[in-house]
Amino acid sequence: MKITKSFVDKVELPPLDENGKQAQVFYRDEALRGFALRVTSGGSKSFIVEKRIDGKVKRKTLGKYGQITAEQARKLAQNFLGEVAFGRNPIAEKNDKKAKNITLEQSFNDYIRARKDLKASTEKEYRRQLNSSFGDWKNKPLVSISKNMVEKRHSELGAKGEANANGAMRVLRAIFNHAINKYEDSNGQPIIQINPVARLSHNRAWYPTKRRQTIIRPHELNAWYKATLQLNQPVTRAYLHFVLLTGLRLTEAAQLRWQDVDIKGLSFTIPDTKNNRPHTLPITEAIYDTLKILKANKRNEWVFPSPLHDSHLKEPRTAVKRVCDLSGIKFTIHDLRRTFITIAESLDISAYALKRLLNHKDPNDVTAGYIISDIERLREPMDRISTTICKHLNSVNV
Repeated sequence: MKITKSFVDKVELPPLDENGKQAQVFYRDEALRGFALRVTSGGSKSFIVEKRIDGKVKRKTLGKYGQITAEQARKLAQNFLGEVAFGRNPIAEKNDKKAKNITLEQSFNDYIRARKDLKASTEKEYRRQLNSSFGDWKNKPLVSISKNMVEKRHSELGAKGEANANGAMRVLRAIFNHAINKYEDSNGQPIIQINPVARLSHNRAWYPTKRRQTIIRPHELNAWYKATLQLNQPVTRAYLHFVLLTGLRLTEAAQLRWQDVDIKGLSFTIPDTKNNRPHTLPITEAIYDTLKILKANKRNEWVFPSPLHDSHLKEPRTAVKRVCDLSGIKFTIHDLRRTFITIAESLDISAYALKRLLNHKDPNDVTAGYIISDIERLREPMDRISTTICKHLNSVNV
C-alpha cells in the first residue's frame, strides 16, 4: 500500500496483546522503501523511516500523525534516505550534536543520579556550589567551559574565600570526570576529552589548605564545663557534653535516635556516618548519666530533640557563642572532637583502637582488615578517655 492521508485515517488499531498490554503494527510504504506507519492499540499513529547503516538497521521517528501530514512525513523520509545514500548517518550526527550540547546543569544532575552513595547533606552542598559559584555557567555546554575560564573563576572565587573556591572547583572537577566517562560520540570516543580543572593542579594554583588545629586545652575544660551548666537548654548542654565524651562529628551525634541506643548493653550505634560505615561505641559511666537524664525527658525519637520543631537538634550556634562568652574560651563543635582525639592520644591508646573509636577508615591499611575490634575491646580505652576528660572537667558525673 501507499501511505496517504486516506490510508492513515482508515487504518484500524491493533488489539491489545494476550497480556492486556499495548501492541503495535507497522505498515510499510510500497513506493518509498524504508518509509512506514506505526500504529499502536493505544491510538497512536506515527511515521517512521528505517535504513541499514553500518550493518545495523536504524529507525527514526519522523513525527506523529496530526502533528505532521503523510506528505510531510514522506518528504522527511526522502531527505533522510538521501543523506544516508551519500554516506552520512543522520541519527549518529543528531546524537553527537545532542551530546556536545550537554549543559553543566544536565551533567551535574546525571552525576548526582549516578552517585548512589551520596549523602543528602553532600548533595545539598554540591547544589549550593553549582548555584552560587557557577550559576551563570549552568546552561553552558560542557565543551564550551575552557581551562582559562576555570582558572579565572577560581581566582575570582578565591578573592572572596579561598576554601570556598577550592571546594567549588572540586565539585566542578567531579562533574567533568563523570562526563568524560559517560558521554561518547557515535564512534565511542569521549565527547569531553580533558578536565579543564586540571589546569589548577598543573599551575599549582590551588589555595593551600589551612587545617584547623584548635582544641580546648585540658586546663580550660573546667571553665568550659561550668559555662555549659549555665545554658538554659538542658538538651543542648547534654549535646555538648556528649560530643566531647564520644568524639563524634556534629551531625552524627545530633541525629542519634533512641532506637540505636542500647542502655542495657551499654552501647549505641550511629548507622549513617561520613564514611557510610555504621559506628558503634560503648557507653561509659559519664555518657550513661547523660543519656539517663535525656531518656527521662524523652519527647520523640531523637536523643537530642530540637526545641523548635519535631526533629533533631541542629548546630547550636547560639549556645556555643554563649559558652564562649561565659568562659572566655573560643571553640567550635568540631573542636570538641579534636579535644577528644588529643586526650586519647595522650593516653597512648593503640592506633587501631583509636581509629575504631573515631570511625576512621584507611583503604590503604590492609593490616587493619585482619584486626577485629568489637565493642567490648573498645570499652576499656573508652573508659580511660572518659575518666580523664571528667577529671579535667572536675566532675565525675557530667
